[in-house]
Amino acid sequence: MNQPRCAARRRHVTAAGGRCGPDAASTFAGSRAGRCAAKDKRSLAPELAAPAFLPVPSMKKAEMGRFNISPDEDSSSYSSNSDFNYSYPTKQAALKSHYADVDPENQNFLLESNLGKKKYETDFHPGTTSFGMSVFNLSNAIVGSGILGLSYAMANTGIALFILLLTCVSMLSLYSVHLLLKTANEGGSLLYEQLGHKAFGLLGKLAASGSITMQNIGAMSSYLFIVKYELPLVIKALMNIEDTTGLWYLNGDYLVLLVSLVLILPLSLLRNLGYLGYTSGLSLLCMMFFLIVVICKKFQIPCPVEAAVIINETINNTLTQTTTFAPHSAFNGTDESCRPHYFIFNSQTVYAVPILTFSFVCHPAILPIYEELKGRSRRRMMNVSKISFFAMFLMYLLAALFGYLTFYEHVESELLHTYSTVMGTDVLLLIVRLAVLMAVTLTVPVVIFPIRSSITHLLCAAKDFSWWRHSLITVSILAFTNLLVIFVPTIRDIFGFIGASAAAMLIFILPSAFYIKLVKKEPMKSVQKIGALFFLLSGIVVMTGSMTLIVLDWVHNASGGGH
Repeated sequence: MNQPRCAARRRHVTAAGGRCGPDAASTFAGSRAGRCAAKDKRSLAPELAAPAFLPVPSMKKAEMGRFNISPDEDSSSYSSNSDFNYSYPTKQAALKSHYADVDPENQNFLLESNLGKKKYETDFHPGTTSFGMSVFNLSNAIVGSGILGLSYAMANTGIALFILLLTCVSMLSLYSVHLLLKTANEGGSLLYEQLGHKAFGLLGKLAASGSITMQNIGAMSSYLFIVKYELPLVIKALMNIEDTTGLWYLNGDYLVLLVSLVLILPLSLLRNLGYLGYTSGLSLLCMMFFLIVVICKKFQIPCPVEAAVIINETINNTLTQTTTFAPHSAFNGTDESCRPHYFIFNSQTVYAVPILTFSFVCHPAILPIYEELKGRSRRRMMNVSKISFFAMFLMYLLAALFGYLTFYEHVESELLHTYSTVMGTDVLLLIVRLAVLMAVTLTVPVVIFPIRSSITHLLCAAKDFSWWRHSLITVSILAFTNLLVIFVPTIRDIFGFIGASAAAMLIFILPSAFYIKLVKKEPMKSVQKIGALFFLLSGIVVMTGSMTLIVLDWVHNASGGGH
């Protein structure tokens, strides 16, 4: 009697989509185990059969709860940011593990995104960095060694013209940030190189990657120039050396090579340099300390004595003769040497705009900071940028103004080195030099990191990590930078060339070109597109004009016997 009923139940389960098929029915028929299995299947039959045969309104709430279905739930009504506002149940996990398989080196700096990355990933992937910390990070990205050359720029433009140029460059840089953020939202990517690829293909990616690489090489060169200038003076002060003739460890070229081999190269060979990222904060603190010292020294160094020391040390190379000549020179130099000028035009004025553009380049860091901003929106990121740019504007203006009012036309292209010419072994300046040297030495490996990653992505993107290739690229970058530092006469040339080429590309040309190409919803005759077009043309004018004048100045100096 039980076998026909069990067989009927098995047929019912099979028809309802159960897991008990014909073979299972023949195996378990007539046995107690078969009857138990059939009874278990019978208990599941209503649940399994309901989706196939019963209308949805007739389902009970308990049964719907087993399928995790809410009768009035709308897939488009999610409002929780933690769920990324998606209706796709697996998208959150996919986003969190987006970079899980990427090499650690590429995670930190040149994060590669999928070419098919959707716009909603840019819009809804949440950030974790607060507003204040984002301001600090962007300020770190702006400030750098360029602050050491601003007094020289003011000495060759005058106070009024320098303030005008500083205001223009800072506002134009802020406008380019606006273009870049809008392009990132419309283009669906938070990578500078990826925006270039989406806008102009491989050529755009090469232009963006090449500009970033050149800018970073320029930054590295300026840091090593500081080592070349300042480390011999620190060693001389600490060892109390009077006669420096023939001492190799007081030769800046040898010291740059030694520091590069002993300190910078081992740190640069590491695959993960995340802990060195804290040195960016140290650099900002060192520059703020440097600014405070510059302001204080203005009121400690009387201008006529300063002018006399510089002039007579250059001519006689002895402090004794300088001291006896100082009073006479003071009265003669008061009217001209110690009077500020508001407008100056000379052969060195052409370096002012490149130095300023070099000082305000932060655009490769804009998109990563924007990606990590909590409660991300373009308006919120623009507020971060406005505060950071205004803070750096004040910092740059104060450093340039007080440095210029201390030395006037005698200021050198690297301001910190000018103090050593006058004050010798001043304890406060020695502390500043040590802090700056430590900061720039630890920052060079961090700057090498994105250069190496960019080169690896361009040349060996599909290949696995290789220590041999990793080491070869690192040594090549460091060797090339050392050659620049040894053979380029002054840091002014680095500021000028990089500021006129790579910095102009990153601030003026690339953001406006990407905006014109990728922002489709605005017609070419709109005010926004016309403004971006004029911005692009002005960048081309600044780049070509500055480069032409700088090259002409180099040719003139070479024919006249050097810088």
